[in-house]
Amino acid sequence: MKAVRFVESGHPAEIVDIKAPTPGPGEVVIKVAGAGVCHSDLHVLDHDMGLPGPFTLGHENAGWISALGDGVTGWKEGDAVAVYGPWGCGRCHTCQTSMENYCENHASLGTMGGGLGSDGGMAEYMRIPSPRLLVSLQGLDPIAAAPLSDAALTPYHAIKAALPMLTPEATVLVVGIGGLGHMAVQILRAMTSAQLIAADIDDDKLAHAKKLGAAHTVNTGDPKKALEAIRDLTGPRGITVALDFVGAQPTIDLCVQVVGRNSRLYVVGLAGGVVNYEANNPPYGCQVMVPYWGSRTELMEVIALAAADHIRADVETFPLEQAVEVYQRLRDGKIHGRAVLLP
Repeated sequence: MKAVRFVESGHPAEIVDIKAPTPGPGEVVIKVAGAGVCHSDLHVLDHDMGLPGPFTLGHENAGWISALGDGVTGWKEGDAVAVYGPWGCGRCHTCQTSMENYCENHASLGTMGGGLGSDGGMAEYMRIPSPRLLVSLQGLDPIAAAPLSDAALTPYHAIKAALPMLTPEATVLVVGIGGLGHMAVQILRAMTSAQLIAADIDDDKLAHAKKLGAAHTVNTGDPKKALEAIRDLTGPRGITVALDFVGAQPTIDLCVQVVGRNSRLYVVGLAGGVVNYEANNPPYGCQVMVPYWGSRTELMEVIALAAADHIRADVETFPLEQAVEVYQRLRDGKIHGRAVLLP
């Protein structure tokens, strides 16, 4: 079968032929319907994240069960499933509470999950080490549902933690209306009545955010004007919850300047920015969070939101053979919503 492979840091992805997997005891093989293309893949390809290659890329996957290993119960061939992406040890305290994204033994595993150290879903078939990492799609189309396992789960995890702050008189800021940001806008609209401000440097993405339910949009191309515009909208209270899906220095600096006292700042993006601290900057009472992905239980909740038609990933599909070109389009900011590769 053809697969999109990570070879080593600084080396472009390669499309090669490899042997299709078979399940060992306790394992499951799925036939991949679609694999999302994520900015995290670019960090794997372009920067040294300590993940030894080669392995098949693709950590945002959905499809149908193709084969069950000995001892696997509760599933049958043909079941439509999403793959829970962060693979922990399955034994520690956080894994036992379904939060494998915060596995206590992650440093000793040698992998962060399928597509992030282990073979992922940018291939016709994918081997899953345990059925605990599968979640039923509840009737959703696997191609459209593939991005839910990261592009929706990651913002959902952050937003769920912030829900007590997101009261009707609060204001929430979403910075970066890309794969994760466009899902965050929908999740916020489905779960809160807080005033929502969407921010980005791309007017087309801001128009998209407006259609998805953002009350206000701000272009951050000119940071000074963006700061003034956001402060005009919030008044002295400032932003209650800021969600930065970019994580670059200019976006982090903007968030630090617009959050109010007793606020939350979630830095989700991996663009290398730093939160600097001095007295009352960020303001007193502001909690800075660095969330990572989400729990298995939360993925079930995300799928339930999608099954109820409250959220929907904006998907642009491409043949698997175009993976290298799609990665370059992602680098150039030319992907609308989420790109999904089709084996």
